[in-house]
Amino acid sequence: MKVDLVLRNARVHGFDDLIDIAVTGGIVTALGPKIVCEPASEEDLGGKVAFPGFVDSHVHLDKACILDRCRICAGTLQEAVRETAAAKAGFTEDDVYARASIVVEKAILHGTTQMRSFVEVDPRAGMRSFRAIRRIKADYAFALDIQICAFAQDGLTQEAETLDLLDQALSDGADLVGGCPYTDPDPARHVSLIFDMAEKHGVDVDFHLDFDLDPTSSNLPAVISETEARGYQSRVTVGHMTKLSAMPREQLEHLISNLHEAGIALVTLPSTDLFLMGREHDHTVPRGVAPAHLFAQAGVTAAIATNNVLNPFTPYGDASLARMANLYANVMQLSLDDELSTVFSMVSDAPARILQAAYGLKPGGPADIVVLDATDPVSAIREIAAPLCGWKAGRKSFSRPAPLLHRPVDG
Repeated sequence: MKVDLVLRNARVHGFDDLIDIAVTGGIVTALGPKIVCEPASEEDLGGKVAFPGFVDSHVHLDKACILDRCRICAGTLQEAVRETAAAKAGFTEDDVYARASIVVEKAILHGTTQMRSFVEVDPRAGMRSFRAIRRIKADYAFALDIQICAFAQDGLTQEAETLDLLDQALSDGADLVGGCPYTDPDPARHVSLIFDMAEKHGVDVDFHLDFDLDPTSSNLPAVISETEARGYQSRVTVGHMTKLSAMPREQLEHLISNLHEAGIALVTLPSTDLFLMGREHDHTVPRGVAPAHLFAQAGVTAAIATNNVLNPFTPYGDASLARMANLYANVMQLSLDDELSTVFSMVSDAPARILQAAYGLKPGGPADIVVLDATDPVSAIREIAAPLCGWKAGRKSFSRPAPLLHRPVDG
């Protein structure tokens, strides 16, 4: 058998022993121990974990790396929205492209192969950010698949122009539409309008939702109602949902059942939510991170994602989903192998389902492969394992050789 590439001695989920991965024409053609073939290229992975790569289901590339043009005084969500809205007016297409490329390149080097980026279109940003991220999507397709979500961050019912811009972005190549009811004076109407736009263009929906710690009110019922009324099950995602962290287990179990029945996915964003939530407390500060693993364990599609990088929402970050997953496990006090296996799934196959993207190392599937400096997925989360190399459609897309100690030579 002649193949383009064979990766030998890989650890792959579903196989007890080390296996080889054969690739031809960007497709996985065989998996198994000691494959006999004539490869044009061959690499020995030395027993390291190989998987299809991390999937980041919630990122804001358009407003990354703007700490130099914003102030952080209170560290609240309201301040972050206000400061970023003011900064957007000065965004140019080239500026957005340059900042987004920094984050995208870090994500690739950290082993991400698929991503969903929100892009704000409104009277302040116009279509400039959208055009920039559309260029990013094309220019980095050699290593990363990017979905673009046309997004109404600053409300909708009070700014009719935003609705027109969402429509234009979806006509010009955006993959889905997103809304933010908590910034709108009429949250329920906001939700309805976003669904109207999604139905018009036949695309999925992704909401930023319930971004506070008050469990007595919620916009989730409106989202569930619209999802079921329009037959949008398995096409809707909600992000943040920090209210969930302030609810007792009995109330949580009710919502887990509701999301499962409605087919709505949940994305938690640990770094941002830890930074912004609980600012009114001076002791026993609440974590403010949705316990998404409980939803995942009950069959809800649930993911962990990056959100913002180096802006007023999150003034740090490096687009590493291994680090984000480890942070989540720490915050949620998870330690058992089964728990950490769930966490690994929440940055890999689960968000791939949210993106409705092909995922998995199997014959006939895409040869998207990332190798981690670990011998199993659980260890990869415990130790924040570094990615060593990756392939996109069978072509090597990055490499990060393992660090080497230079010991003194005996005299």
